[in-house]
Parts: sequence; C-alpha cells; structure tokens
Amino acid sequence: MANTASAQKAIRVIARRTAVNKARRSRMRTFWRGVEEALAAGDSAAAALALHTAESETMRAVTKGVLHKNTASRKVARLTQRVKALGGQAQAR
Repeated sequence: MANTASAQKAIRVIARRTAVNKARRSRMRTFWRGVEEALAAGDSAAAALALHTAESETMRAVTKGVLHKNTASRKVARLTQRVKALGGQAQAR
C-alpha cells in the first residue's frame, strides 16, 4: 500500500490510464477482427475497406502509446499481405 500522497495519486493515475488504454486496445482489436472476418468470408472488397479502417485505428493507437510503432507496422503489413492474396486492392502506406 502506498504511504505518501504522491504515491497514492500515482496509483489513481495509473488506474485511469490503464482503463483508457484497455479501451483503446479493445477498439483496435475489434477493427482487426473485422478484417479477419472479411478474409474468412472471402469478401475482398469488404476486407480492403476493413483493412483501411483498421490501419488508421492501429496507427492512432501508436500515437496514443498503446502499441509500439514497429508492432503496429508488422500487424498492418501482415493483414495487407493477406488481403492482397485474397484479391483486394489494399494499399500499403
């Protein structure tokens, strides 16, 4: 248990940040799941559209500090590769 006021405040701040980051991570994974579902359905147009939104959401998570830049780039690159293999016209940025 924290003994000082500053340590107690730090615990409260960490709890708030954890909750926000958890929500951001969940939102990002929801967009990734949309791409996965479109790929599973074999719908290249829907997969390309879902990839576009997932990519922007993933890069937004990077700016918020939820993910490391290289981790996000790797995930987007792998999803892009799978969408292209399906026949969608995904563009890498």
